[in-house]
Amino acid sequence: MADREQNTEVKTVTDLLDEVEDETLYRALLMVDRCTLQIILLKMQGYSTKEIAPLVGLTTGAIYARLDHLPWSF
Repeated sequence: MADREQNTEVKTVTDLLDEVEDETLYRALLMVDRCTLQIILLKMQGYSTKEIAPLVGLTTGAIYARLDHLPWSF
């Protein structure tokens, strides 16, 4: 398992969903819209909210709002 984690790079939303092993988390992610999944992925990759905003076409406030409405803390 550790070797797989080191060799797997999550680059897309599809990759993100494919790598989730926890069924509860997977179901929660399926209920989130694609734009919010993209924001989550970019946050995981180390982008700041300010950097993400132009990439997804939203304001920083809208990004914070989407993350605040997730069923878990990010």
